[in-house]
Amino acid sequence: MKIPFVALDHVVLRTADVARLQHFYIHVLACSLEKVQAELGLVQLRAGDSLIDLVDVAGTIGRQGGAAPGPEGRNLDHFCLRVEPFDDEAIRRELATHGVTLGEVVQRYGAHGQGPSCYLNDPDGNTVELKGPPSR
Repeated sequence: MKIPFVALDHVVLRTADVARLQHFYIHVLACSLEKVQAELGLVQLRAGDSLIDLVDVAGTIGRQGGAAPGPEGRNLDHFCLRVEPFDDEAIRRELATHGVTLGEVVQRYGAHGQGPSCYLNDPDGNTVELKGPPSR
């Protein structure tokens, strides 16, 4: 039996500064606050149809994962957020107002085919890929 995957459900980022990452994902990337589970040290943010979970390394869940992310111990290579429509110039201008540098836009293969893609880093150094729709 093939497992019928549909889309990315969520990504979990461990952090020593939940407030800083929450601010970045809400105010820079325009995610919205979905749910806070303070007893677990968990903040869940809505990114389209998916969630980005922020876990405090000092919280109940976070302590299970060991040391905080850093240059010698990242907990994630990158995750990809689908952006549609993909307007490179508008995205670049918006991120620049927040002091965020967007990498070069190149064609990369993703879940829906070859299309425009670029990378940026969040305040903890996690790499976020922004991926447009497949090129026609």
